[in-house]
Order: sequence, then structure tokens, then C-alpha cells
Amino acid sequence: MGGDRQSVKTYVPAEQKDVWRDHADELDMSLSEFVRTMVQAGRKGFTPDESAGDEGPASEPSDPGGRDLETRVHAVLESGPRSWDELVEAVVGDVEDELEATLDDLQARDRVRYSGRDGGYVLTDE
Repeated sequence: MGGDRQSVKTYVPAEQKDVWRDHADELDMSLSEFVRTMVQAGRKGFTPDESAGDEGPASEPSDPGGRDLETRVHAVLESGPRSWDELVEAVVGDVEDELEATLDDLQARDRVRYSGRDGGYVLTDE
């Protein structure tokens, strides 16, 4: 694997994320590193699909706001009925968490910085 890092997103119930975060903390790992490590560990012993090369079976393309949203709503409703406001809060909460993690990653890679003078986040001059 090269040094060029890419972002991968997944949607899990909040309770699952809490369990993963606690386990990552116990291992002194970031949540991203924990998930990456567990996925790699889970892939050991599996034979990749011949047509997909070393990357494993191809996944379906991303569908922002479509089936991904459907998956998130389904995950929230698995634990029981929810009002409109509760559904909105659950979905927006996921987006806020993703945005925070993405901004943290971009800042760590010096691609974005926060500038009070400029009124918010700005791109850096790579």
C-alpha cells in the first residue's frame, strides 16, 4: 500500500461506534486506525475475487443522499420507532461526526487550516 491515503466512510449505529471507539481507546488507537486495522485483520484468510485483483471484491459506487441515507435510516429504526425530529438528529449527527473527522484528517495532512482572520476553514497552499 502506498502513502497516498484516501477517505472511506461507513455508517453504523451509534451504539456500535461507541463500542469501537472504546476498544480503540483501550488499544491507544484513533477510531480510523482501529477500523482500518480490524478490516485488514478480517480480510486475512479470504481469497480475493479473481476479477477484482488484490483489492478484493468490488463494492457498489457511492450514492450520497440515496441508498446510503436509506441504510442510515434503517440502522436508526432497527432499535425501534423514531419521530421525524429523532431521525433528523440521528442523520445530521452522523454527518457532523464525519465532517469533524474529515476536517481533523485534512488539518493533520496540512491540506486545510482554521483561520479566524479569514472567517473559518481555508485551503492551504500545498
